[in-house]
Amino acid sequence: MNDLLRRQARQIFDEALRAADPEEAVERHLRTIDFDRFQRIFVLGAGKAGASMAHAAERVLGNRIAAGLLNVKDGHLIGLAHIELQQARHPLPDERGVAGSERIAALAESAGAGDLVLCLISGGGSALLPLPADGITLAEKQEVTKLLLACGADIYEINTLRKHLSRIKGGQLARMAAPATVEALLLSDVIGDDLSVIGSGPTAPDASTFADAEAIVDRFALRPRLPEAVRLRLERGARGEIAETPKPGDPLFERVRNTVVGGNRLALDRAAACAVSLGFRTLVLASTIQGETRDVARMHAAIAREVVEYGSPAAPPAAIVSGGETTVTLRGGGLGGRNQEFVLAAAIDIAGLPGVVVFSAGTDGTDGPTDAAGAVADGETLARNPAAPAFLERNDSYRYFAPLGDLVMTGPTNTNVADVHIMLIGAPA
Repeated sequence: MNDLLRRQARQIFDEALRAADPEEAVERHLRTIDFDRFQRIFVLGAGKAGASMAHAAERVLGNRIAAGLLNVKDGHLIGLAHIELQQARHPLPDERGVAGSERIAALAESAGAGDLVLCLISGGGSALLPLPADGITLAEKQEVTKLLLACGADIYEINTLRKHLSRIKGGQLARMAAPATVEALLLSDVIGDDLSVIGSGPTAPDASTFADAEAIVDRFALRPRLPEAVRLRLERGARGEIAETPKPGDPLFERVRNTVVGGNRLALDRAAACAVSLGFRTLVLASTIQGETRDVARMHAAIAREVVEYGSPAAPPAAIVSGGETTVTLRGGGLGGRNQEFVLAAAIDIAGLPGVVVFSAGTDGTDGPTDAAGAVADGETLARNPAAPAFLERNDSYRYFAPLGDLVMTGPTNTNVADVHIMLIGAPA
């Protein structure tokens, strides 16, 4: 195996994680705000990086915090004095998340005109801030999420449905907090840092409509499979019988400011700088990678072959870094996540290439419903287990890499700025 390249790939990824540190980003921004003009300060939010973001808020605000509550993923905890952390399930929401969201909504509604509602939102906030619309049960929302994930819907499509089946997403948390001032700090795991998509945009204007939600349902032929209450709500909303989410231009947003304090591009830039310091000719391919995971992986593998055979777009030793969030269409009953599937698909196409390593991991430390952040492979991986195509076909990347010892394990990182893909071709002298 290419042990040196594997270690260097992990070193580059760890540097990307350091760049995505939410505590530093949140504290830096909070130091610019004059908090003395507010009577009370409430700290609310949700996401995988919630604990770290809340810790930064406590360091700056201390006992000026009147009350605070964030929903975070199980195990993503930090000891806090003024802000409560409610653990909940991710990626499918649970009743603990609903209970926390009810309390978050109540705190927002208790804020007055002289108060500040500081909202801390990070990736995973959509699942961790579940507050079903009237007449919709959590089980029904879970079923819709499962259907969308299984058919390969992207985050924009999933969140459009989420917002229109929710009482808190799509700007509705900001509506609850009015007339208080709302300061929302966002750690982005979304391509393009779209404010309305990060955590399903609880404090951002929502340009999507019930009609858009219906169009997504029909695009994936899901209407006959939707729970009846969901189908009826979408149909009533499209007819104008249910109030829409707050739209751009709504006066309530005059007292709301949304700021992205960290994202995937910053992490990639730091990863690239690390690769350069290790002696690699380095190219940041893009921070906006999306599409079907295995197709994107094969494109990356083709670039690796181009580097090996033609020295283009960079001559070895080369590092190709990219990021974003791909999607997996489930074809089998296997276990894995998009990063592990990315590496498995790439491993098939780089088989036999000398001095090539492919590494992919999620910055949150969790890839799909597994305890791995991702995986690593090289040109010799397929020779160690030639059954890779069969594992890929049934989406069983975790069980392929686990016996090889090639899973990337980080544990909870308390950040989330999407995925980082690293290809190293040729070791520096």
